[in-house]
Amino acid sequence: MAARLVIAITSQDIGARITTRRRVPEGFRDAVGILVSWESGVLTVRKKDGTLVEIPEETLVAARVVPAAPPRPGRT
Repeated sequence: MAARLVIAITSQDIGARITTRRRVPEGFRDAVGILVSWESGVLTVRKKDGTLVEIPEETLVAARVVPAAPPRPGRT
């Protein structure tokens, strides 16, 4: 059974943790993080390491809201 590629986010999800898959010249690239903005057709996602990824919405092939990352063992 093949996975369904669905874009299930909107600008109302700003502040939520999301996962995205987008087309790039080499194939596909994924980004997981907090959706910090969605303006003029560009999504900005802050990854766990703090870097910002700008994603033109026309390159999205899949996206959805995901739960917060579980705490790592040994960290509070």
